[in-house]
Amino acid sequence: MAKIPKEKLLHMHRLMLDIRNFDNKVNQMVKKGQVPGMTHFSVGEEAANVGAIAAIGQQDFITSNHRGHGQSIAMEIDLNGMMAEIMGKATGTCKGKGGSMHIADLDNGNLGANGIVGGGMGMAIGAALTQKMKNTGKIVLCCFGDGACNEGTFHETLNLASIWKLPVIFYSINNFYGISTPIKNVINVDYNYQRASAYGIPGHFIEDGNDVVAVYEKMQEAVEYVRNGNGPVLVESLTYRWFGHSTSDPGKYRTKEEVDSWKKKDPIVKFRNYLVDNNLATVQELDELDVQSKTAVEDAVKFALSSPEPSYESAFEDVFAD
Repeated sequence: MAKIPKEKLLHMHRLMLDIRNFDNKVNQMVKKGQVPGMTHFSVGEEAANVGAIAAIGQQDFITSNHRGHGQSIAMEIDLNGMMAEIMGKATGTCKGKGGSMHIADLDNGNLGANGIVGGGMGMAIGAALTQKMKNTGKIVLCCFGDGACNEGTFHETLNLASIWKLPVIFYSINNFYGISTPIKNVINVDYNYQRASAYGIPGHFIEDGNDVVAVYEKMQEAVEYVRNGNGPVLVESLTYRWFGHSTSDPGKYRTKEEVDSWKKKDPIVKFRNYLVDNNLATVQELDELDVQSKTAVEDAVKFALSSPEPSYESAFEDVFAD
């Protein structure tokens, strides 16, 4: 494994804890009727999100998808503003107008989540074209699930990005199901990354997307390739969502044995053990990070609950660009 500075390793662990604790808390709040609308959780996919985003630069961009909580937190979004957004409050990152599936943080490179499957792909290549035309040296990480890989926009954007050699990484976080449909039932290759060859671009495979360091290392390779002007790449990592597709999905299409087998591969426990076993962090240090994370999430809940509802007049704001 690559030699990653201890400070960065601990920061990655903290972000993974933030994702887990944040989404578990939101799940509790949904059941209490405190969160309007639909929510999709990243629990179980923490390593796939944090490892990938840790490999890009602070100046770079991402596009997200409906299961975007993990990506937003990995981009170090303000938890207070994100919680307020999910609760539809005026202090939310999008002033309460986006909710769980449309979180964005433009000032920090998060171009936004999208409720349309594959909806971020066109945005990603548009942003990548801008970077190429302006010669900024910045790249775009386009995050989506396996279910998006049969959308027309997936093939169209890979083709165009390849032709124009755009600085974009297409990143498929494969949790094996598009809602209730097993991915193996709707593709005639073993994995989606193999489709990269049809567009003349490299395809990379991360077999253990629950290993945050493995994800980070492979994504670093992709980042270097793209930033050097070689055009796009397609990266796929295998992971698993612990909950149903959304809060309305009991997940009856999966067996308890299957879910339990993946919980035994918990990415946070895996990373924690790696850090301790290799004398990179102490148990006390990691326990303190968990306490800090849970405190930050509770503070975010208090902030959101005490925040005002959007005014009726605000519905007519932010409709047109300045």
